[in-house]
Amino acid sequence: MPESADDTLVTCTIERGIARVRLSRPDKMNALTLDTLEQLVDTARMLRRDKAVRAVVIDGEGEAFCAGLDFGTVLKQPMRVATAFVPRPWHGTNVFQEACWAWRRLPVPVIAAVHGHCLGGGLQIALAADFRIAHPDSTWSVLEGKWGIIPDMSGVRSLSELVGIETAKRLTMTAEMFSGKEALELGLVGSVDAYPAAAALELAEQLKERSPDQLAAAKRLFNDTWTSSARHTFARERIEQAFLLFNRNTKVAREAAFTKVAPVFGPRSR
Repeated sequence: MPESADDTLVTCTIERGIARVRLSRPDKMNALTLDTLEQLVDTARMLRRDKAVRAVVIDGEGEAFCAGLDFGTVLKQPMRVATAFVPRPWHGTNVFQEACWAWRRLPVPVIAAVHGHCLGGGLQIALAADFRIAHPDSTWSVLEGKWGIIPDMSGVRSLSELVGIETAKRLTMTAEMFSGKEALELGLVGSVDAYPAAAALELAEQLKERSPDQLAAAKRLFNDTWTSSARHTFARERIEQAFLLFNRNTKVAREAAFTKVAPVFGPRSR
């Protein structure tokens, strides 16, 4: 049976435009259940509708970011697993994939703050963020290989964008463990910090100084054209820029730059 409706496995608080999303199963190192995955999807969709949100920080309560899928709990619910495995045609993702990819769809910067274990499905959630800040001693692994399976929560796509194909294959096939410092060297994270959550919130505050429409356009442009032809990328650049040139928040940014005052942006337009 699924957890009761009272079980909150993903919490979300919003303060001054910054959403703090936390995996909240610390007694199990935030291991993922089907309910956790569904709550991640619901939280991302809720935040997408809130045009006043400026940035999102994802981290985990307790001693770990996320220890991966809780097989012991999930495999007791075969019918739910079968249902969750079926992709939704309007998104092209199933519940497992959308729990990660929903953060890619979110039109605001998403920052993962990683400490402790970041394994399997947890690693795939972290890779779905736009930025990753890790504790240097955090523990990472594409752990699915240990269990005889492959990463299937969008991790193959994210890995392919961040590291070369040989490194992606090695990490996936060996399920080797590596530290946050090594993840930085591999290119899986952007920076390491002894206090990753604090560093993530600091970056979120820095991003708030820029137009939310510019940030959304930049995220769409990079995510949607990363593997596209130059011709397609140039076309998308023109389209995004055409919207931005006459955007209210663009005017605010321009006037703030000229007058050297702090900009006061409105909600993003889309």
